[in-house]
Amino acid sequence: MSNSTGCLANATICNGSSCVVADSNFNTLLSVVLSTVLTILLALVMFSMGCNVEIKKFLGHIRRPWGICVGFLCQFGIMPLTGFILSVAFDILPIQAVVVLIMGCCPGGTSSNILAYWVDGDMDLSISMTTCSTLLALGMMPACLFIYTKMWVDSGTIVIPYDSIGISLIALVIPVGCGMFVNHKWPRHAKRILKIGSIAGAILIVLIAVVGGILYQGAWIIAPSLWIIGAVFPVAGYTLGFLLARIAGQPWYRCRTVAFETGLQNSQLCSTIVQLSFTPEQLNLMFTFPVLYSIFQLSFAGIFVACYFAYRKYGRKNNAELPENKDKETESKSSVYKMN
Repeated sequence: MSNSTGCLANATICNGSSCVVADSNFNTLLSVVLSTVLTILLALVMFSMGCNVEIKKFLGHIRRPWGICVGFLCQFGIMPLTGFILSVAFDILPIQAVVVLIMGCCPGGTSSNILAYWVDGDMDLSISMTTCSTLLALGMMPACLFIYTKMWVDSGTIVIPYDSIGISLIALVIPVGCGMFVNHKWPRHAKRILKIGSIAGAILIVLIAVVGGILYQGAWIIAPSLWIIGAVFPVAGYTLGFLLARIAGQPWYRCRTVAFETGLQNSQLCSTIVQLSFTPEQLNLMFTFPVLYSIFQLSFAGIFVACYFAYRKYGRKNNAELPENKDKETESKSSVYKMN
């Protein structure tokens, strides 16, 4: 039975419309098993994504980082500011505003690489953006949190798990690097691995969504304002990232890439920061927001991918008129002129 506050009977911390349910032995065991499976699956997916990256193009983005700079502005400019505006607009509690801002300050997640591949994005740009945002997060996260959270809480109380960021960076760089090497040496085998990896990527995204629902059964008993913010925030990231990239003169396929890199945040890192930084009483009001954001960001991303598939199927009738084909044709011609 549920108690009078609306929380579940096994909730250990309750306050109003929010609660935190204690971990059971089943949840602990399930968490260990699933985290192991997800880690292996993620490594396979990132290895396969690396098989679609050409070393020369990847290094080209690093040497001429205009696309990366646009992504940097979206990641550490648009997202924290959007989180701040949403927190003020919905007048949420200070501790809840902090978790929204932490999510906005996190670097891009690896799911963006999978989704960028599905929408025919620029994989070289996607992976270079994810790598750079994760690396730059070591300095930009504390800076952004200091700027935006000081009206609600002392930013010095927020613990940045640099070890987790470092592990995320290693888990990204090593498999992708191996995939790039395979693509360079054995391009035919790389295409086969890429097909397997895209299927594994779909399984990974579904698992991430399901895991949140199983492990955090009390995640849905929270204030309605956080539900709304959790839904609006990723959509704002996708939209503003796409528009800024287009304003900056990026071709359509790169705009789609920047959009996913902006809206898809590393929610696991946000959860880690929250658990390290706050007391159980404070977690009561903020712990479940990263789960909500993760669910909504993947749900809306799935809708956008489905819309793109429908657009691509319709556009095949006039394939030569598709804007992204014109962009790629223009780029290929300019690269030939540069070589000559």
